[in-house]
Amino acid sequence: MIGRLNHVAIAVPDLTAAADQYRGALGASVGPAIAQPAHGVTVIFVELPNTKIEFLHPLGDDSPIAKFLEKNPAGGIHHICYEVEDIIAARDQLTASGARVLGDGTPKIGAHNKPVLFLHPKDFQGCLIELEEV
Repeated sequence: MIGRLNHVAIAVPDLTAAADQYRGALGASVGPAIAQPAHGVTVIFVELPNTKIEFLHPLGDDSPIAKFLEKNPAGGIHHICYEVEDIIAARDQLTASGARVLGDGTPKIGAHNKPVLFLHPKDFQGCLIELEEV
């Protein structure tokens, strides 16, 4: 079921500083900031040869990333995203095995304009998992 690693998402207190650091110090290809109002975040993707890094910054006070940064003011890894071929089949297989899907279980459209779901971190060694259909 699980496919390749799509991205690692890092919550950051300053998008510009994070983008500049990866661009300057690491020589990475850094995309533009993209507001995602439906998710309460602004994102920047860093393209790597084998995956992506996604910088997340709050878009509004009620953003889940604002709450994360309150607890982790310097930022940190927020989630990892794996690709799946069929998100509904993956959801059904995971829930049948006892995993909890966050929200109502209905996929939402993510930052790549593809269906996504999030899995409860308590079911995956404390790590929030995003699944993205490819």
